[in-house]
Amino acid sequence: MAAISSLFSPNLLHQHNKTLTRPLNPSIQLIKSSRLTNSFTFKPVYPKRPITVSAVSAEAPVAGSDVVARRLYVGNIPRNVDSAELAKIVGEHGAVEKAEVMYDKYSGRSRRFAFVTMKTVEDANAATEKLNGAEIGGRVIKVNVTEKPLLTPELSLLQAEESQFIDSPHKVYVGNLAKTVTTGILTQFFSEKGKVLSAKVSRVPGTSKSSGFGFVSFSSEEDVEAAISSCNNALLEGQRIRVNKA
Repeated sequence: MAAISSLFSPNLLHQHNKTLTRPLNPSIQLIKSSRLTNSFTFKPVYPKRPITVSAVSAEAPVAGSDVVARRLYVGNIPRNVDSAELAKIVGEHGAVEKAEVMYDKYSGRSRRFAFVTMKTVEDANAATEKLNGAEIGGRVIKVNVTEKPLLTPELSLLQAEESQFIDSPHKVYVGNLAKTVTTGILTQFFSEKGKVLSAKVSRVPGTSKSSGFGFVSFSSEEDVEAAISSCNNALLEGQRIRVNKA
C-alpha cells in the first residue's frame, strides 16, 4: 500500500500541518476515496455556528387570557334547570362554549347557580345585557361576569372553613341567606334552637361571595325538626330564610 505522504507534495503536507495547528480553522477528517483504491482525501469539517434565539415580544397575546371576561355567573336559577337546558337558554343570546350548573355534594341538589363560558367577550356582554334580571321558571336570575379570583391566603381560609364542616344525617338546608350572613352568624342563630354540630355558608367557587344558602348539621333528628319548626320563614339579617331537611 502506498504511503499517504507519497500522494502529496511536501508543500501541500506542510500547509495541512500548519492549518491543523490553528485553533480557529476547521478540523479535518480523513476519508477514503470511492474512486481510487488506497487513496484518501481530506474533508474540512466546520464547527457549528451558535444559534441565536430571539425573545418573544412581551406584547404577544397569551392563549386563554380572555377566559375570565367570557365566563358568566348565573345565579338564582330554578333547581330543575340543568346544564344542557341552561346552555340552550343562554345560547339564544350568544354562542356558548360551556355551561355547568353547580350541585351540592351532600344533597345532590342544584345549588341554584351556574357558570357559563361564552365563545367571545361580545357574546358574554350580550348575554349579560339580555338575561340579567330576566325571569326563568318564576325566578329572577342574576347574570354577570365572574369575579376576580381570591388571593391565595383568602382562598386558603375559605377552604379551611369548608373542610371543618362536620357532616351529619341530621342536617338542614338554609336558603335565601342575606349576603352578610357568615358561618359564625348561622351557627349562633341555630344554636338557640338545638345542639348544632356544625354550620357553613356556601360560597361561589374561588371567591368570598355567598351563594345565598348554607347547611347546619345537628346531633339528633329532634333538633332538626325543632329548627325547621321555629326557623323556617324567620328573619335573619333582614331576610326571611327557608329551612328544610337537606
